[in-house]
Amino acid sequence: MSGFKMNRRGLLKSGAVMGAGLAMPTVFAGRLAADGHAFTNAPTGGTVTLGFNVPQSGPYADEGADELRAYQLAVEHLNGEGDGGMMSTFSSKALNGTGIMGKKVEFVTGDTQTKSDAARASAKSMIEKDGAVMITGGSSSGVAVAVQALCQEAGVIFMAGLTHSNDTTGKDRKANGFRHFFNSYMSGAALAPVLKNAYGTDRNAYHLTADYNWGYTTEQAVKESTEAMGWNTVNTVLTPLAATDFSAYITPVLQSDADVLVLNHYGGNMVNSLTNAVQFGLRDRIVNGKNFEIIVPLYSRLMAKGAGANVKGIFGSTNWHWSLQDEGSQAFVKSFGTKYGFPPSQAAHTCYVQAMLYADAVERAGSFNPCAVVEALEGFEFDGMGNGPTLYRAEDHQCFKDVLVVRGKENPTSEFDLLEIVEVTPVDQVTYAPDHPQFAGGSLGTCNPGA
Repeated sequence: MSGFKMNRRGLLKSGAVMGAGLAMPTVFAGRLAADGHAFTNAPTGGTVTLGFNVPQSGPYADEGADELRAYQLAVEHLNGEGDGGMMSTFSSKALNGTGIMGKKVEFVTGDTQTKSDAARASAKSMIEKDGAVMITGGSSSGVAVAVQALCQEAGVIFMAGLTHSNDTTGKDRKANGFRHFFNSYMSGAALAPVLKNAYGTDRNAYHLTADYNWGYTTEQAVKESTEAMGWNTVNTVLTPLAATDFSAYITPVLQSDADVLVLNHYGGNMVNSLTNAVQFGLRDRIVNGKNFEIIVPLYSRLMAKGAGANVKGIFGSTNWHWSLQDEGSQAFVKSFGTKYGFPPSQAAHTCYVQAMLYADAVERAGSFNPCAVVEALEGFEFDGMGNGPTLYRAEDHQCFKDVLVVRGKENPTSEFDLLEIVEVTPVDQVTYAPDHPQFAGGSLGTCNPGA
């Protein structure tokens, strides 16, 4: 490819010979786009293909099913079907229901199985065999980090789904990857003041933590934020992601002097560990003269439904909730509810928004070239998508917005009305420097267009 050179974001410019040090990928096919820039899977016909990679099996399958529902709804809206959802409330008006840059949106799906290897394999197949120009989805940070790295190698954009680990936009951040969901640090920063007011500053906490990168960073974030307000950490114990019975991990809690149990678990893991904790009588205990409390740092309505009455009164944080009354949230709840008959989860919300943000960035950039999309998303400020004013920070591709602290409702009115919002934590309280120690060691690098 003589006669071109890379600029700082990887866009090809004429004027020089590409050096030998800029080796091109060997497994991903590229095409020469109309603007003269080669990139992976440049759409050439009347359609564009997106890859939806979600957990259709495994412990996070409930989230995956709701993510897929949201993606299908987003495709309908992008193609001018249905009521348009949040397209009408989105502060950017680049989308108009004619697909993306006039191309009808099509999609393929894959099953991550909540396993990094399986997720990479399905994403690779969607890129190589199906011609996907963007990959999105997932309900595991281990999966997100693995697929984000693959997309960086392949030269396609990765719009992360439900991933909460600091690592996704921390030590494992990539130029081709973007996260709308909040992270572990933000949960700790939002929860600490609420926990202080509710339970005081003299507490002994015991952590049970899922044994992968999300669990590690969530434990660290909550541990540091609660210790800063005076809490003591009694113990931290890792639990396998594949575990279904947590009885053996609950027994030592009873034998300690802990008066708080922090469950750094998600999805089916949290449902099972919380159920075991209640069965062992933890919520009825008095320790150190205090009522024993349980905390779930990352909540979802789907988890609350699975755990049933056990979630009553338990604090946690969440990225979004269907009961929010802003115009964007209500537009999305109406669209989703009309199509599926029940309100969307936070997983559905963030995945719908990510699909819309990608399509909007392409329209604003006037190109599917991933490096043009990167330029359009970096530093992008928007509103009307359910979280209030939001910034996609250029330094790490993390979205910054308000964070919700929620609690399990004591008297729910339906199977969907299980969580109540107790605090809308302002974005300033959860904002951190790009080089914060919990996010250290990462570098975005350079955008890779792939060909």
